[in-house]
Amino acid sequence: MAYVDHDPRAHYLALVQRKRLYGGIMFAVFVLLLVSGFVLADDRNAGGFWNGLPNILGFPSDVIADTLPRLDLLPGHLAKYFPALVETVNIAAASTLIGTALAMLLSLLSTRGLARWPRLAPLFRRVMDLMRAIPEIVIALVLIFVLGGGPVPAMIAIAFHTGGALGKLFSEVNENADLKPVEGLASVGATWGQRMWLGIIPQVAPNYFSYALLRFEINIRASAILGFVGAGGIGYELKNAMSWGQGKFDEAAAIFILLFATIVVFDQLSSYVRNRLVSQEHH
Repeated sequence: MAYVDHDPRAHYLALVQRKRLYGGIMFAVFVLLLVSGFVLADDRNAGGFWNGLPNILGFPSDVIADTLPRLDLLPGHLAKYFPALVETVNIAAASTLIGTALAMLLSLLSTRGLARWPRLAPLFRRVMDLMRAIPEIVIALVLIFVLGGGPVPAMIAIAFHTGGALGKLFSEVNENADLKPVEGLASVGATWGQRMWLGIIPQVAPNYFSYALLRFEINIRASAILGFVGAGGIGYELKNAMSWGQGKFDEAAAIFILLFATIVVFDQLSSYVRNRLVSQEHH
């Protein structure tokens, strides 16, 4: 009977080489798809990308050229568009609150071991998938067609998408919760809502709050973008300022400054709060 000497090191090196080969093939396929997709998109756009590439700095230079001679008007522009910025932040805040409440309910209904109706848990998961899959701008365009322009369609669209996105994150947090408090509450006759509110929510609230803050940052940007399709806020004012062209770019610069400052402030604030929450959890 022949004796076969299996060298563990050689076997390991063979596995590593095979893994690298598969990884290289996947990377090559990804690059090929990326290049082909770009070429197709450029052709559908009448080849405008390469022709327009030399003009990439044209708009920023026009904005700077319009703004520098009128720096004395900048404080007035900032004050003029500040109410629109407040409207944008209000849209983001309201949609985050509504979306967070919806995400909490959907996540609890779709988490194994916590679901009110276990057989319907997959259905609630698919609902959250659908809510995440539809972009906010598509929902906003439909609602603007039905309800007209303004902040309400933007708020509903962002809240709908936020509910699906946060619901996925919340359900993952719920799966790590300790079920002993829930079992204790069930033993004394507590309802499903009472078990969730008293047994689960106190455990997961810091993570919920952290994710909601992160989503609030995203929703500020989303509400500004939706303004371009007529959903109100500072995005709508920016669209108008850019549409007026040269001579009004100093107003666009003021809006850019307001947006940038707002995003930086809320980013730093939410990062500070999230870090405090994490440090409290560790203690």
